[in-house]
Amino acid sequence: MYKIKLDQFEGPLDLLLFFIKRDELNIYDIPISRITGEFLEYVNLIKLMDLEVAGDFILMASTLMHIKVRMLLPREVDERGEEIDPRADLIRALLEYKKYKEVAEDLTFFESNQRKISFRGDFSHDVMESPPEYEILLKNISIYDLAKAFKKVIDGIKVQVVHEVRKINISIDEQIQYILDRMSEKGEIHFLSLVHGMQEKIRVVLTFVALLELTKMEKIGIKESPEFNDFVIYSRENG
Repeated sequence: MYKIKLDQFEGPLDLLLFFIKRDELNIYDIPISRITGEFLEYVNLIKLMDLEVAGDFILMASTLMHIKVRMLLPREVDERGEEIDPRADLIRALLEYKKYKEVAEDLTFFESNQRKISFRGDFSHDVMESPPEYEILLKNISIYDLAKAFKKVIDGIKVQVVHEVRKINISIDEQIQYILDRMSEKGEIHFLSLVHGMQEKIRVVLTFVALLELTKMEKIGIKESPEFNDFVIYSRENG
């Protein structure tokens, strides 16, 4: 059995993506028998360690076994007479997880690099010493919802072919002030409205990071929107 770090994976989908990337497998044509064997070895290991996360991995292991059995049986067909791939649901889940994991990694990269070239202004004097109550700041909103709205904006920016190389002078501090100025006008604003008209991806990225900073500082809150892939930002300056 190969050795593997137990704290390396956030969940069963994360482990499956690790196998696919490590062995350079085609995510659209997963070798179920091979990947199931390795997955079961990992599940047996964490069961011996009696970890709390074992339940999710055991559930995925049973799903892989079920798919493996279906792969051995004659293929089912849909109403159009086309064969149904037993791996289809798993592939969709992996692609969705991979997409939002890459978004999270991009945000971490941009924030890390921005910290190296800019310093944060004095926006923290009102921050409470105790940790913020995130269940109050984020009303019915998860990081998954935020990522969906963010990706919608990024995908909507058309790629412009230009030959001029220019530096975009922008910082998180400037976008924090931009958000506060917009909030002072209306009290609350939709995210898509906030970034409307922004043509540079880096400006949208830093605006999104600035939103997270303001949420952490409890200057704003975020709640769900009736619009798909959007959310509402509201001011908490007046309590």
